[in-house]
Amino acid sequence: MTDRRFMERAIELARQGKGWTNPNPLVGAVIVKDGRVIGEGYHARCGEPHAERNAIAALTEPAEGADLYVTLEPCCHQGKTPPCTEAILEHKIARVIIGSRDPNPKVAGKGAAILREAGVCVEEDFMREECDRLNPVFFHYITEKRPYVVMKYAMTADGKIASRTGASKWITGEEARARVQELRWTYMGIMAGIGTVLADDPLLTVREEGRRSPVRIICDSRLRIPEDCRICRTARTYPTVVVCAMDEAGTDYLEKRKRLQEAGLHVVSVPGEKGQVDLGRLMELLGGGDIPGIGAVDSILLEGGGILNDSALQAGIVREVKAFIAPKIFGGGGRTPVEGTGVELPSEARRLRLDKITRIGGDLLLEYLAEGGDGTCLRE
Repeated sequence: MTDRRFMERAIELARQGKGWTNPNPLVGAVIVKDGRVIGEGYHARCGEPHAERNAIAALTEPAEGADLYVTLEPCCHQGKTPPCTEAILEHKIARVIIGSRDPNPKVAGKGAAILREAGVCVEEDFMREECDRLNPVFFHYITEKRPYVVMKYAMTADGKIASRTGASKWITGEEARARVQELRWTYMGIMAGIGTVLADDPLLTVREEGRRSPVRIICDSRLRIPEDCRICRTARTYPTVVVCAMDEAGTDYLEKRKRLQEAGLHVVSVPGEKGQVDLGRLMELLGGGDIPGIGAVDSILLEGGGILNDSALQAGIVREVKAFIAPKIFGGGGRTPVEGTGVELPSEARRLRLDKITRIGGDLLLEYLAEGGDGTCLRE
């Protein structure tokens, strides 16, 4: 039970980096000697020291002969910071207990091997399931080089995201809306469709002071975005990408792209079938940092509206669904979270696996994972 208590503390520490470490993982570390915590730390921001080095920097006494509990395998390569394995060996830590294995090819077992070869006792996979839950985004991104996409929507108990007039403010209560703000600063990007922009004129930013707002990604096949909308007016403050599916040689496209770029937006054409944005290709561009002026994006909160949500599911890019459900009924012909033509038979439904149910004020948050382990939305 003692080992579990110390790893639980490392997990608690790791969570404190949420929203700041992307595209790096969340990692926590605790150094223990004679049953006493003598140092602890976490990875606070991308580019800053890793959890192990922060724990070592916080030591209250020498770590020789101590145990190190760390939620992810220590790195062994030179990146923006030096290898953590070097610091562990330098301080003569005797035992390292590891939660998650690092799928990064630069690490992937090498960190543990280096420590073992130097005589350190290494235990792997301790509380691995709990530690793995810290980093679904990192694990997906480091192996696939594409953003981890989370579809989020708020709906009534009868499945409506707006009334028959299109009104949608507000379906859920203040507590649920505050949770959405937290989600926005957890992920690197936020994606919406042009329908949402035209209907709601949103900002798609984080309202909490001191929190980082995500890169805004607007899917706008025909480049209809109004140049006086709030997204355009704030593009110099918040990085914004407008993704269309237009012919780059067209005069109308070139003229409007120029005006949008002068306003601070990044405009890219990623044409797919039926005149729509190729979402699969867009994920490749975002994950690879291939859109000029926008760095690599490891994760996206999809607040798309029914049409874009359907396209995202069809493209197989959705990894999680977070559904906020309010105790209200609109009835009638209001919009639904996923539109399109839909399936013909229940057996053709896209399958999700329920992961968690949370009561938030008077609302519920249902969190689903894609079945199959590879993140795709499967059919029966």
